[in-house]
Amino acid sequence: MKNVLVTGGAGFIGSNFINYILAEGSDYNIVNLDKLTYAGNLENLIPSETDKHYHFVKGDICNTELVNYLFVKFDISYVINFAAESHVDRSILGSEIFFRSNVLGTSVLLEAARKFDAQKFLQVSTDEVYGSLGKEGLFTEETQLHPNSPYSASKAAADLMALSFYHTYGLPVVITRCSNNYGPYQFPEKLIPLMIINLIRGEKLPVYGDGMNVRDWIYVLDHNQAVKAVFENGKVGEVYNIGANTEMHNIDIVKLLIKQIGKSDDFIEYVKDRPGHDRRYAIDSSKIKSELGWSPQYKFENAIKRTIDWYSKNKSWWERIISGEYQHYYKTQYNSY
Repeated sequence: MKNVLVTGGAGFIGSNFINYILAEGSDYNIVNLDKLTYAGNLENLIPSETDKHYHFVKGDICNTELVNYLFVKFDISYVINFAAESHVDRSILGSEIFFRSNVLGTSVLLEAARKFDAQKFLQVSTDEVYGSLGKEGLFTEETQLHPNSPYSASKAAADLMALSFYHTYGLPVVITRCSNNYGPYQFPEKLIPLMIINLIRGEKLPVYGDGMNVRDWIYVLDHNQAVKAVFENGKVGEVYNIGANTEMHNIDIVKLLIKQIGKSDDFIEYVKDRPGHDRRYAIDSSKIKSELGWSPQYKFENAIKRTIDWYSKNKSWWERIISGEYQHYYKTQYNSY
């Protein structure tokens, strides 16, 4: 069995990964370390919480003593670092927590992995570290880093820190950089769940600027299958881009959701654009496809219907988030470290 420390496993992508891995019956013992900040929700992990190969610890990745303790207690040999502050808008309002969690926290994990001779350290990153593309071209693994927000700058710094541990100490680090995710358990502040929930509630749909910003969208389960492929077979010291070749303008996403849910375009409300809003992201995934044999399995038109259906059937989940009830119930059950 592989004893794996998964950080940020109560968040959107991390919880989907844990549920996927444990349901698959892989030979992993998962220790989930999550601080349970606003975006961490243990309800996301109800499918896994009774699995004998799963253990949850509420704690901060910046806590060196705790991280070292977990490496010893659970004989950790592998790390998958999902933990991150990730919302661009929040980073614009206040950057300090982003650099603390995303840079310092990653540094603490890397030091522990080096100290205890970890066999692999997977740093889960984002295509936003590359900055903004023009109308043509794709991000490759060789694209120069050019982050344009405090969030993406903190993730770029964490990536460089991770690679420095590979080059300096020989720590077996590998990095994934993924395009925009969507799917079950995504926090309601993100574009797709926000629009779905607002349409269900009959509320306006705030669209930044002219709505013509372009993103490459990938279903979260496709992302997690790619993470597993890189974790198990990725070459150390390398970066792997993950995308689904599904470029869409934000406004087209919104209009598609309106059509699927049966509302009208009258719900659209254009709002002032956010500062430093990158115009276009698009990923070249040819490396992971050719080297590891991964390719996305979910077509956008089918996966977006699955996503709408999930949010429609799980109103109680997002209603507890909007009310704040989810924090009071779950977060009082665990001591913080």
